[in-house]
Amino acid sequence: MLWFLIVASVYVVTTIIVANNAGHWTDRGMTIATNIAAGRLDSGLPPGTLDTVTTGGVTYQVISPLPIVPYLVFVPFPLAWEASRLIVSTGIGIVAAWLTLPLARRYGPGGSTTFWLATLGAFGTLLWTQSISGNFYYLAHVEATLCSFIALIEWRGQRRPWVIGLAFGLASLARPTVLFAAIPFGFALLAVRGKRLRTALSFVGPIAVAVGLAGLYNAVRFGSPLESGYGISVLVKESLARARAQGLFSLRHLMDNLGLLLAQGFDVRTRFPYLIPDPNGHSILLTSPALLIAVSAGVRSHSARILWAAAFLVAVPLLLYYGGGGYSTYGYRYALDFMPFLLALVAIGAGRHFGSLEKLLVIMSVGFVAYGVVWAAIR
Repeated sequence: MLWFLIVASVYVVTTIIVANNAGHWTDRGMTIATNIAAGRLDSGLPPGTLDTVTTGGVTYQVISPLPIVPYLVFVPFPLAWEASRLIVSTGIGIVAAWLTLPLARRYGPGGSTTFWLATLGAFGTLLWTQSISGNFYYLAHVEATLCSFIALIEWRGQRRPWVIGLAFGLASLARPTVLFAAIPFGFALLAVRGKRLRTALSFVGPIAVAVGLAGLYNAVRFGSPLESGYGISVLVKESLARARAQGLFSLRHLMDNLGLLLAQGFDVRTRFPYLIPDPNGHSILLTSPALLIAVSAGVRSHSARILWAAAFLVAVPLLLYYGGGGYSTYGYRYALDFMPFLLALVAIGAGRHFGSLEKLLVIMSVGFVAYGVVWAAIR
């Protein structure tokens, strides 16, 4: 309960601070939810609006389905429409951040290290900045992170195939890339459990339903279950349009994305806050350097190999994607998709060694992410 109160207090207070700087508006997610309640899937936006596709005279927002779902709760309450973006994002973020404690307990060595690991997950990753932004694009990452945490906690718990499959299926309805993480976990389940057919059906069933829903959602909007809209949506930033012209996913994007993920730094200005983050993303080492502790987990244990495989499979399409780190945000936003698996590896690595250097890396991570909160509040 104490950990929940700490997380909730910090997230709520920082949400209020950031919201006061950002202004007030009704989020696109809320608008789409009201249209869904009226029997339509359109965005209500004019043709040519950023991140939309107009087909058959109707303009649709390019967004996965799960971020829209929480807004449906607020449809009957027009007075709450403006605040819904903050309530939804922060509320789901609080739950995800709270789960970093059971995650640390399941994968870490116990003792006081558990608190350090939970602090890293809740306040030393971009989960914090994305949760308090009140942005339905970022909400997708927060939802996917929450679902991935549930899958990871269940993996070290009762390991019920249907729960893990459902968690990954829901995560894919927010961030489709997370679906790749299900592959190593599925093979691992089949390798160790009896009744393989039943296990496979229990695990794959929820994922298949999620994929089917996503396909139906795409077909209704764009005429094909395979058309997500990301390759044909309106872009206003010329550099992104040029990058996408080279391929939605392409090896041509790999080196640029690796450069952003590993080496991109801050610019400097003469007034506070002095460090200017690149809106295309900057190095994960300048947001969450404590993730380096994951290296200590090695590859000898079965769990570590599964987690490394999951992180790698999720990272590959992200690094081949034309969109950089996720324009416009603080840090490499897309890295949140594989961050839960690295956090579990950090916890395993902490079981081998967690001393002064590791604690310093956690403190640095919290500091870097807190700077992102400051940047959002007073830039």
